[in-house]
Amino acid sequence: MQRSHARHVASTAALRSLVISVTAAGTVTLAAPAAAKDKSATDPLVATGRWTANEAGNAPVPPMGWNSWNAFFYDIDEEKVMASARILLDTGLADAGYRYVNLDDGWWHHRRQPDGRMVVHTERFPSARTDDPEQTDFRPFTDGLHALGLKAGIYSDIGRNTCGQAYGSDDANLPQGTLEEREVGLFGHIDQDIELYFAEWGFDYVKVDGCGIRAFGADAPRVAAGTYRPLEPLIDMNSVARTDIPAVRSLFTDVSEALHRHSPDQDYVFSVCLWGSSDVRFWGKQVGNVSRTSNDITPDWTRMLTNFDTTVTRALYAQPGSWNDPDMLFVGQGDFDADHMKEARSHFALWAITNAPLLIGYDLREANADQVTLLSNEGLIALNQDEGGHQAVPVFLSEDVQILVKTLSDGDKAVALFNRGFAPVDVVLTADHLKMRDDAPIRLTDLWTGETSEFRDEIEHKVDARETLVFRAEGSRALPDGIYLSEVPGDVNVAEDGVPFPTNDPTIHHGIIPWTGTRGAYELPTYAGWGGAQADRTPFSQPLRIGGIVFDSGLGVLANSRLEVRNEGFERFAANVGIDDSAASAGPVRFEVYGDGSLLASTEAIAFGDSVTPIEADVDGVRVIELVVRAEGTPGLSLPVVWGNARLLR
Repeated sequence: MQRSHARHVASTAALRSLVISVTAAGTVTLAAPAAAKDKSATDPLVATGRWTANEAGNAPVPPMGWNSWNAFFYDIDEEKVMASARILLDTGLADAGYRYVNLDDGWWHHRRQPDGRMVVHTERFPSARTDDPEQTDFRPFTDGLHALGLKAGIYSDIGRNTCGQAYGSDDANLPQGTLEEREVGLFGHIDQDIELYFAEWGFDYVKVDGCGIRAFGADAPRVAAGTYRPLEPLIDMNSVARTDIPAVRSLFTDVSEALHRHSPDQDYVFSVCLWGSSDVRFWGKQVGNVSRTSNDITPDWTRMLTNFDTTVTRALYAQPGSWNDPDMLFVGQGDFDADHMKEARSHFALWAITNAPLLIGYDLREANADQVTLLSNEGLIALNQDEGGHQAVPVFLSEDVQILVKTLSDGDKAVALFNRGFAPVDVVLTADHLKMRDDAPIRLTDLWTGETSEFRDEIEHKVDARETLVFRAEGSRALPDGIYLSEVPGDVNVAEDGVPFPTNDPTIHHGIIPWTGTRGAYELPTYAGWGGAQADRTPFSQPLRIGGIVFDSGLGVLANSRLEVRNEGFERFAANVGIDDSAASAGPVRFEVYGDGSLLASTEAIAFGDSVTPIEADVDGVRVIELVVRAEGTPGLSLPVVWGNARLLR
């Protein structure tokens, strides 16, 4: 099998001849906007005038609910699931937003032969029984959840076989029968299974794992033993270069298209579970509603840090309709149990402010009042479910302390002060962090205690080890007549980020992998996100600098990139652009601004060391703005560029 993972790099020959003029201020603008023509499918930098991030399905805000896996692994049954559903109702968690009740691995019995219809394990889910044991029906189960005002989720795998079959040790909870009957994954049955799960059985949510295309090669022990048929892996978890990214993406795209065909009212959520492999950070937001950025979470503090790190700098890769997913909540177990409520609050707060799906992974029959109170915290849930859909952006990022700021739809800000370390730290929060005026009062409301405080310029808080303080902030904006694009990452879609070869992100916490311990060397996170676009910093997490001038606000991205920006009522776009001082090559590059597919402004060629270049465009009435940077030559991974102070103005 040919392994192909390089993205198309824009050809400079595709750059059209432009008629430009230079203003007195030095801004280069188009004299007469011309419609973009000859949009070539081979050139990802050609403006399309469209917003291309996924909007299908029903995920305008991150989904909330309960999932069976962390609590029960494969050992699930109808009694456990329905008991959890009733507890969601009885405790008020459902009213707080937790509506999805999701089955994970362990629900199936076999795939019927020869027609391939899936058969439910009716000893575990008796409501699925019919007069014909080979014609099981999950509709009574989903109808029961719907009658309670809840939604129903189901689990599958994109391969022939599942993660449980690859790694599980309890054969009694795995599919039964012949080789073919035990092939319960979607591979070869995508349209058939999705139609069954959604059109016939009435599910609302599907999580699709990827173990079936990674763990069943001919040399896999269970394949070699004859337990399962071989399927040549498309994913190599240790090598992005050996992963067939186009083939993986194609399979998950087929699921997305089947959902569109077979979900009667388009009321579905599609969860792509590839653990950050296969360059899913780049394309997952075009295909699914939820995209896993990490390997499985465990109830360990350092594992939580690893999973959190795969999302914290990726705010530009999540928008309403498609969310970053660092995996389910582990509140209630291990380092987040009833004796570690400080850690549990941090875990929950970080997931909430970064717009992660809030899926409880706990046996709610064992939950105490404090845990229910935490999970139903109205202020934290409001941050997560804010309709603006802007993931928090790290404004201070270190291995000890992180400050995250999120713009809310009413203009307020949310801010989290997170102490990752082992001792208390005095954390200074500034007006600049919040992009608010430092000479006007800023009011903070503590979302844990409800207490309020007020400051100007800066304020200091003592944050205990492993503690996260969370506030809602009200104040006067530093940019009163507009907004910085880095404040509203949910309105920015990275259509092309210029990364030619996906590379694992070295900034993610390297913890001990719980299932391997200290055996062997160590396992690096598989998230191929290094070099992707970031808000308020370069693609490599450096400050934004052009010619020695630092920009606290802006977008950092590699050359040969295209960003889509939704515009609602703003009249002008402006930025200060150039090659970042951290670049290892000289360029040159050209910056372009498009509006609904028409070129509005462009710079002349800019080389490394050139001074800051202003660029402006009239975007009155424009729905989609596109920001394009073209390199004259091949920049590789070493040519970060800056849209400094990129902003929309009224």
